[in-house]
Amino acid sequence: MTDILITVLGIFLIIMVWVMLYDSNRFVVQSTVVSDRRIRKHLRAVVIADLHNKRYGRENERLLNEIRARKPDVILIAGDILTAKPGKSIQPAISFLEVLAKEFPVYYGNGNHEHRLKLYPKKYGDMGKQYWQALHDMGIEPMVNSHVVLEDCGLAIYGAEIEKVYYKRFKTPKMGEEYMGKILGKADERYYTVLLAHNPDYFPRYAGWGADLTLSGHVHGGVVRVPLWGKGLVSPSLKPFPKYDGGIFRQGQAVMILSRGLGMHTIPVRVFNPGELWVVDFQPE
Repeated sequence: MTDILITVLGIFLIIMVWVMLYDSNRFVVQSTVVSDRRIRKHLRAVVIADLHNKRYGRENERLLNEIRARKPDVILIAGDILTAKPGKSIQPAISFLEVLAKEFPVYYGNGNHEHRLKLYPKKYGDMGKQYWQALHDMGIEPMVNSHVVLEDCGLAIYGAEIEKVYYKRFKTPKMGEEYMGKILGKADERYYTVLLAHNPDYFPRYAGWGADLTLSGHVHGGVVRVPLWGKGLVSPSLKPFPKYDGGIFRQGQAVMILSRGLGMHTIPVRVFNPGELWVVDFQPE
């Protein structure tokens, strides 16, 4: 009986290791359509989040080819393209973005890893300076509590960089009702408002501010997705079974698309949880 249990356990472990390696090195494409009376013409966006220096194939060719195949009009980034770790190379992120910027307009919202480089220059040395200069040289200006209006499409794209306190582990600090308006100003109701906001925990606040569509990441799908149930196991704040783990969520008329991301960092595996690339089609109602 003991031999049978050991054999079964061994087979189970082999299967789990295979799943972990398989899911940690692949991604899937999700798509959705957004329509609204304020949208004036069709626009296709590819949404990228939490790449964390990950490469899919040599020089990220698998990922780049998939993006090209979708023929996007713009690229929307919901943060954490690199990993903030002292001494870690930022070149994978730079090389990937250089190719994107040559082929598509890129709107870049920072995540907590980009934010860290600015907050702790003593810890990260000149990593932040090098990264921002590289982005500037390729024509990408991160949207730090700023916005752009795509007048011909009827879209306003905002990038929110919330303070470090809102990324605490083990708890979700309260965000005041006035906070989003304080950092972003008032949302212009004449346009369909897209908000690049890395941390999904504050989706109700984003919706209350006036975001019609929030694009987030950060949670990596919960690292491990529980089979059949489909919930993510743990959030970056180390809370089990986070409410916002991946997919589409709604708050009244507002919508959030939460990407499960493309890469990994602290927990460098994915189980039943492949990387995720989103395609969003905006079209007139």
